[in-house]
Amino acid sequence: MIPRAIKRLFHQASIGDQSYRFMFKHGPADEVVAIDCETTGLNVRTDDIISIGAVKIRDNRILASERFERVVRPETSMRADAIKIHRLRQVDVEHEVPIRKLLPDFLHFVGGRPLVGYYVDFDIAMLDKHILPFLGIELPNRRIEISSLYYERKYGDAPPNISIDLSFSAILADLEIPPLPQHEAFNDALMSAMMYVVLRDRKNRGIRIPRLNSQAVFDPTGG
Repeated sequence: MIPRAIKRLFHQASIGDQSYRFMFKHGPADEVVAIDCETTGLNVRTDDIISIGAVKIRDNRILASERFERVVRPETSMRADAIKIHRLRQVDVEHEVPIRKLLPDFLHFVGGRPLVGYYVDFDIAMLDKHILPFLGIELPNRRIEISSLYYERKYGDAPPNISIDLSFSAILADLEIPPLPQHEAFNDALMSAMMYVVLRDRKNRGIRIPRLNSQAVFDPTGG
């Protein structure tokens, strides 16, 4: 696998549309963007995006008025199991625009800011499916993984063989963040933003999260 730093340099030199070179510049100081994508499934190759949510964070403030929230017409059909999760039906998305028409607005919204998310690599991989043919590059933004920040605060000093729970619901509960309706792209982005702010504050103050015995859980859908 090509290291991300080397890939970034390659993409910076090979970007198709020079007007998007701003993506390689550092965004405003102390600003990041929390993102989430709802999809037709969890297979990057065969599934597609149906909604995107994003919100800016400046220092320790979530800028709820600076948000990006769009429903997308996917290129693949909706499956019944996915509809049960995100509650969007084929009829709800068939009149929306395809993602390629939303990419310019999304890319200008995030700029060169780091991207925060829960299993954010999946969301970025889904976006890159469309950004790569659009610009000839993948998203160059630095990534900040919520589950990694949480792991460091709760399990970073844990003894070997301890059970680990990195589920979305466990993080919300431990950080005492009130849950919003999940599997809605903007709500999930907003909750990820709240997690980021609380976890960064706890790290800055040297506060760890108390541990209780828990079952090992991995749920990339955030359940």
